[in-house]
Amino acid sequence: MSKNDYSGFEDLSPFELKDKLIEIATSSADRMMLNAGRGNPNFLATHPRRAFLRLGDFAVEESERSYSYLDSGFGGLPEQEGMLLRFEDFLHRHEDKDGTTFLKACLSYAKDQLGIHRHELIHEMVQGFLGCVYPVPPRMLSNAEKIVGAYLSKEMFGDEPPAGPFSVFATEGGTAAMTYIFQTLKFNGLVKEGDKVALGTPIFSPYLEIPPLPEYDMPVVDIRMEEGADWQFSDAELAKLEDPSIKVFCIVNPSNPPSVKLSPEDLDRVAAVINEKRPDLFVVTDDVYGTFADDFVSLFAKCPRNTLCVYSFSKYFGATGWRLGAIALHEDNVFDDALAALPENTKKVLDRRYSSLTTTPRDIRFIDRLVADSRAVALNHTAGASTPQQIQMMLFALSGLLDRDDRYKNAAKGLIRKRFSTLELNMGVKPHREPNDVNYYTLINLQHLSGRIYGEAFANWFVANKKGYDFLFRLAEETGVVLLPGKGFEVVDASARVSLANLTEAEYAKIGAFARQIISEYHEEYSKEHP
Repeated sequence: MSKNDYSGFEDLSPFELKDKLIEIATSSADRMMLNAGRGNPNFLATHPRRAFLRLGDFAVEESERSYSYLDSGFGGLPEQEGMLLRFEDFLHRHEDKDGTTFLKACLSYAKDQLGIHRHELIHEMVQGFLGCVYPVPPRMLSNAEKIVGAYLSKEMFGDEPPAGPFSVFATEGGTAAMTYIFQTLKFNGLVKEGDKVALGTPIFSPYLEIPPLPEYDMPVVDIRMEEGADWQFSDAELAKLEDPSIKVFCIVNPSNPPSVKLSPEDLDRVAAVINEKRPDLFVVTDDVYGTFADDFVSLFAKCPRNTLCVYSFSKYFGATGWRLGAIALHEDNVFDDALAALPENTKKVLDRRYSSLTTTPRDIRFIDRLVADSRAVALNHTAGASTPQQIQMMLFALSGLLDRDDRYKNAAKGLIRKRFSTLELNMGVKPHREPNDVNYYTLINLQHLSGRIYGEAFANWFVANKKGYDFLFRLAEETGVVLLPGKGFEVVDASARVSLANLTEAEYAKIGAFARQIISEYHEEYSKEHP
């Protein structure tokens, strides 16, 4: 049993602490490190990737048509005239190759369901794959925006009727989306120092760490989810949102790290507070894990005027390295209303800020200010995600739209939920899932686990002696297992976050057994003190 004192690391961000835990876990050459600290999935979608590669073969052929006489690896810009016919011939010539059937289905679906002309779509896809022209429009390629918008409608709205058109900004992952939103709110005077940010906690740690930064200096108000109520909100917590000094409400749904979606009843209660009590509130909903939930509905559907929707393709499609994210905002929204209501002196300052973009800067919508601000305004014309990124994003979105029987979705959900059961069983407890549980992560409440295994008296001793934080270091030092502390996500009780996405089922069995082993060692210590 370790005698080291690790209390000096308590204030580190969980993702910085992870590096220290990894250092400890790899200190022994006699074992393999099991890192369940970060949520990088070990599964991914293959069909849209094969389609991307097959599209690339055609795109390069199209480029080589322009300068074929040079015979020197020299290509040109693809020619749109006749491209659709050439593509259909290409598909026929490669009908036995992977990705071909998927590409056929993509063009057919886009034409039949979204009204996108096939010759326009294939030209955008070819040109985008080659990355041979600047992204135009800079916010997002036109057809890519329509397709990603349709995908978000399918995944975020459930059975909710659409509340009107919305725009999409393609970003370099969900983290870029978070950065841009806070920047543009501040640059445009929609938030100022001293304004409060409400956070639905527990929450992804950067949401906790951004508002206090010197450039924002915004106090944080916790709107706490209750673990005993399956991580839903109480009326008393939601009532905090009625405070007019709270300007922004950020929520991750399904939550991170508890990995629980807002229940339909809770979603309605949150929406009622916003729609009836705080129609001026700026809402940011981070719905990255929504595609792993059953019957998911976003606040973006329930509070369309107030809500910016942040989505990332990273987790569901296994694309963390691609950096593919999106911000969606309805055309009728409180952000644009707030811009129109700014004092004249603030508007004049903003006129100067955006004067290089248009002769009527006050007409620039909030979502397009996000685009401009992401490139310090002066480089607005080179903003946006790269075109190859946008094409892969489009193909991911199309694969989601084409998955009408939810074959990929059910496989992904089944995989992580089976891992959850395996982890629980090997910790020595009976697996239990609530209807709103998603299980991309699971939060091990160490006090509850101790009590379930060895009784309430031991659990109280565990907490009184502050063994929860020490548990993570002991686990890393003795077994090579890396988990993250719940404290870094504003979890009240001593806890550890386990990602259920990035290891094998056999490895989760080991993690469960090792966690039980460390708890048992603490119990031995307790038994010596309480013979």
